[in-house]
Amino acid sequence: MIRVAISVEGQTEEEFVKQVLTEHLRGRGVDLTPIQLGRARGQSGGGNVSVERLVAEMVRLLRSFDVVTSLVDFYGFRQKKDKTVDELEEDLTRHIRKRIDHRWHPEKAFPYVQRHEFEGLLFSDVDAFAETIDMPKESVERLRKIRAAFATPEDINDNQITAPSKRIRKIIPRYKKVVDGPLLAMKMGLDKIRTECPRFNVWVTSLESLRN
Repeated sequence: MIRVAISVEGQTEEEFVKQVLTEHLRGRGVDLTPIQLGRARGQSGGGNVSVERLVAEMVRLLRSFDVVTSLVDFYGFRQKKDKTVDELEEDLTRHIRKRIDHRWHPEKAFPYVQRHEFEGLLFSDVDAFAETIDMPKESVERLRKIRAAFATPEDINDNQITAPSKRIRKIIPRYKKVVDGPLLAMKMGLDKIRTECPRFNVWVTSLESLRN
């Protein structure tokens, strides 16, 4: 069994890893441990994601695990400036490589930044909302129209008004990220999310392909 630490942005991502990814990967010989950003250094966990903070966390975790990756949102990532999500990941990888030097191997530490945020994944199957949260049919239709406007759920844009989480909360004020997010993901299933979200699928495929 290969031991993998996932530095996650917060409790929602931690529960998503535990409830959706862990069992799937364990069957492939990969043991996942989600750790909220900051916890590896004895700090309060989650949030405040930056290159410096995430790199320091991943390097520290690499001392105790075989492989380290991450699950943080592109939306809200501090000091990303005009970088694309791919450029941001490349920047993170360069900093990690510099820090661990001779121990570097691309399969040992590979950061993953979700485009644009975790809630984007939940647009993979909007019908799951109606099956999980008590809500009017009109609300489901509004979610369906949002999904139809983009090629993939990962394309739903990320400013303070139109980020996926902002759209969901506007339509479903009672939506609770930490509780409802992982439940919705479980309801729609990992296979559905991977089919709808190609970038996320590449990351999961990378985890599946890990070998001791």
